[in-house]
Amino acid sequence: MNQILVTKKLYITPELKKKKKLYKFEFFLSVFLVCILISICIYAEYDRNKSEEVSQDILNSINVASQETLEDKKDVLVVVFDEANRENSVENITPEETVPEQASSTNNRQVEKTSGGYEYTKVGIIKIPKIGIEYPIIDGLTDSVQETEALLKISPIKFWGPDPNEIGNVSIVGHNYRNTRFFSKVPTLENGDIIEITNSATGQTINYAVYKKYQVVPEDTSCLDETLPGQREVTLITCTNDSKERIIVKAKEV
Repeated sequence: MNQILVTKKLYITPELKKKKKLYKFEFFLSVFLVCILISICIYAEYDRNKSEEVSQDILNSINVASQETLEDKKDVLVVVFDEANRENSVENITPEETVPEQASSTNNRQVEKTSGGYEYTKVGIIKIPKIGIEYPIIDGLTDSVQETEALLKISPIKFWGPDPNEIGNVSIVGHNYRNTRFFSKVPTLENGDIIEITNSATGQTINYAVYKKYQVVPEDTSCLDETLPGQREVTLITCTNDSKERIIVKAKEV
């Protein structure tokens, strides 16, 4: 009996103890790393949700401003064309009652700031019914790399070209988060799909139909120069799912 106990005791050698300690260390290290990875994923999802909320707040502010502009236009029509009531005619409007001149698409935009201090203006709205998205289009003031990266986290941005719905090729860039947010589903668009663009200053909405889609390397910016002479055009840009290339979607006015 003593012989058996001695044999079992001798079986647990110092080398085996070291291996057990090493296995325990590796196990706890693996658990620690998994916890960190889960925490990073949770924070990333939280950050994306927060960005979505910021984007929708910007969108709501544009919609409210557009509605107020429409109400102002209705008031102007009543004043100008109500010939039956000369007391409200144009000649009898006091200076306090005059309606301010409608802002152009490039002037009198309110400058907003991100939580990180980057400034931008709200230039329009993009809506794509097929993939169920509607977001504001914002434009940075300096177009620096840091500013662009910061603004892309909260909304699609105007990257190049004229303002929305002006003659020319306006390019709009959005993140592909490989879910349903921002431009994640833009790569699924096909020829004929409709993209609705609204200019936030004028309230004008124009429909564009997709006519071409292709992939390029990140350094290829030739899509910015591809224009239809004298026509309105939209170019959407986002990453492929592996982020190695860029998806280009071009659409022209219907």
